[in-house]
Amino acid sequence: MNFLAHAYLSFRQPELLVGNLISDFVKGKSKYGYPEAILRGIDLHRAIDQFTDTHPVNAYAKKVFKPAVGLYASAFVDVVYDHFLATDQLAFPADSLAVFSQWVYQTAGEHSEHFPEKFAGTYPYMKEQDWLTNYQHRWGIEKSMGGLVRRAKYLEDASEAFAAFEAQYELLEKCYHRFFPELLLFVNNYYRKQLTSPGTTD
Repeated sequence: MNFLAHAYLSFRQPELLVGNLISDFVKGKSKYGYPEAILRGIDLHRAIDQFTDTHPVNAYAKKVFKPAVGLYASAFVDVVYDHFLATDQLAFPADSLAVFSQWVYQTAGEHSEHFPEKFAGTYPYMKEQDWLTNYQHRWGIEKSMGGLVRRAKYLEDASEAFAAFEAQYELLEKCYHRFFPELLLFVNNYYRKQLTSPGTTD
């Protein structure tokens, strides 16, 4: 549920942003019911997730969380990467994170007719509580981890995972800085080769 990263990697294109945000809530072949531009965002999101899940650097990051959350480790890595993106001055210098976050809420809200039911329930909380801006704060990450636990099966508490985040903060930050430039390159290549060509990916 790394909403900030997916929003950031949407090239400030509204329909691509919407598809990228809602992708986790779109199941199976229902994606083909969306307009072409939003479908491209859904497919982009899934390409990003596949690249992230198979990147060797992230295997180290997952080890930080596996003792606490087991198979959910990758989801917790996604959350902490949003923290490091939010605090990345190359991505968001000065106050630009807050400005970008408001653009995301405004733009997504203008396409709310395309929200799947579960995302439609999530979006108001994201906007009102300003999740994207608050990822820069450790307490914002703690709240996000709590949200993961509430949505996950077999998890009851996020305190051990948050303690691992704080204890291994520097290691996780190094993993982010090794990984994210490669993700940016991948997305730029994907966008150039796939999103500008006719049709969509599977």
